[in-house]
Amino acid sequence: MRRLANFTTAGALLGLFCFSVCAQESPAPVPLTLKHTLELALQNSKDIQVAKIQATLADRSAMITKAEFLPNLYAGSGAGYTYGIPETPGGRAPSIFNVTYTEEILNEPLRGQAKEQQQDARAQKISLEDVRNKVISQTASAYLELVKVRHSLDLLRKEQDSAAKILDVTQQRESEGLELPMEVTRAKLTQAQIAQRVLQLEDRDDELATFLRNEAGLAPDQPIDLAADDLPGTAEQEGASLVAMAMQSNTDIRLAESDVKAKQFRLTGEKRGYWPTLELVSIYSMLAKFNNYEKYFQPNTFQRNNYNAGIQLQIPIFSAKVKANVGLAQVNLQAARASLANKKTQVSADVRKMTRHVREMDAAKEVARLELQLAQQNVAQLQARFDEGKVSLPDMEKARLDENDKWMDYLDANFQRQQAQLELLRTAGQMDTILQ
Repeated sequence: MRRLANFTTAGALLGLFCFSVCAQESPAPVPLTLKHTLELALQNSKDIQVAKIQATLADRSAMITKAEFLPNLYAGSGAGYTYGIPETPGGRAPSIFNVTYTEEILNEPLRGQAKEQQQDARAQKISLEDVRNKVISQTASAYLELVKVRHSLDLLRKEQDSAAKILDVTQQRESEGLELPMEVTRAKLTQAQIAQRVLQLEDRDDELATFLRNEAGLAPDQPIDLAADDLPGTAEQEGASLVAMAMQSNTDIRLAESDVKAKQFRLTGEKRGYWPTLELVSIYSMLAKFNNYEKYFQPNTFQRNNYNAGIQLQIPIFSAKVKANVGLAQVNLQAARASLANKKTQVSADVRKMTRHVREMDAAKEVARLELQLAQQNVAQLQARFDEGKVSLPDMEKARLDENDKWMDYLDANFQRQQAQLELLRTAGQMDTILQ
């Protein structure tokens, strides 16, 4: 009895261990909707994180030139041994300790560069929006395709059952001399083609699921359960309305407009290069007696502590460099304006083309829906005749195969419409409607 009790206890512990291991190896699927998947992708996307770093880097870079117009205070030392007239390589007197203060007050070319860099930093934030829209588009496309693939796999597995039934009946009839061997081969070919499509879709399922897990920040082996969602954002507005939206929201156009502003700032600054430049300067120096100042300057005039404050003013009389800079800035501005005009023309044409494409995909989806409806009605009619014994099992299963094929055609047509709609929304700058 004691051995039986020990055996029972050990079996129970083993069962609990196996249950725990199986639970760890097969975690419960995570239910995901399209909106929740997109929210996770926006939070965990590596591309968005890199784009944010680049935007911060652009802000910091713009501050470098802008800092010239802010107070700058430096402390240091120019102490050293001198033989002859006391002088450092920079032309200043050797000093034990010195403090220098500088601040640009009027320097229009430099100010133009600073404004150009600040505008480039703003453009980097527009690029961040473009990356964000790209993540939304790619994630939504993968989600919708995975929904289609899994639905198609369910249909193909039903087709496998129908193909197996057709093959069994055909082989039986062939053994009875009622079917030619060619019909058996044809049935086997159908079964093999279905198996091939199942393998292809299973590979695509794994590829898309891996991509979604990476984008959503889930564990690599985490199963996911998707809801059969459709795109909440509509792209059925009139073409002219979408074109107007694209002119305001398209990231390529906004980047081109930002580039024009940046080049305009630079040109304005370069044209003002003929203006005077003004800089505040202040210097304090503590000099040393061992540099022999008394030998080279008038006696009794050495002063240990020295302080100078004033302005440094430069008035250009003739500057070939300013003229060259103005010419270069003008050419860059002309190129930026031409690029903006080309972008607007291209985006307008793309929106109109994509609007037509969405309508074509809507028509194709309607055709596929009607073909599916017709196939379903045919199956219902044949089922009634099959129940009466007027239709053979192979004919019934062939009708089911045709219905499944029409189902898959409808799923493909619906996905193509969704893809066209995504492209149109992204070009029109309306990707945020998907998150609503």
